[in-house]
Amino acid sequence: MVGLSGLEKFSHLEDKIYRTIELTKTLRQEKENLEKELSLIHRDMGNVLNEKERLESQVEKLLAERETIRMKVEAMLDAVAALDPEMAEELR
Repeated sequence: MVGLSGLEKFSHLEDKIYRTIELTKTLRQEKENLEKELSLIHRDMGNVLNEKERLESQVEKLLAERETIRMKVEAMLDAVAALDPEMAEELR
């Protein structure tokens, strides 16, 4: 900037100020977009956690059902074994 006149120096300063203003606008818009995206992610995360809890509950219910059915089948096999030991061996 050696040898620049006062008007040229002012012009460079003006350019820097306008670039700074544009950069600030761009950064604000990016910040708004990121805040919206973060909000959506938080909402989606809440939905995922609710779905996870629902599925865990369903799995627990199905496991309990499976255990109940297993116990009933074993009881039926024991009843068959008491009546006909050969048939019980074939079923197992």
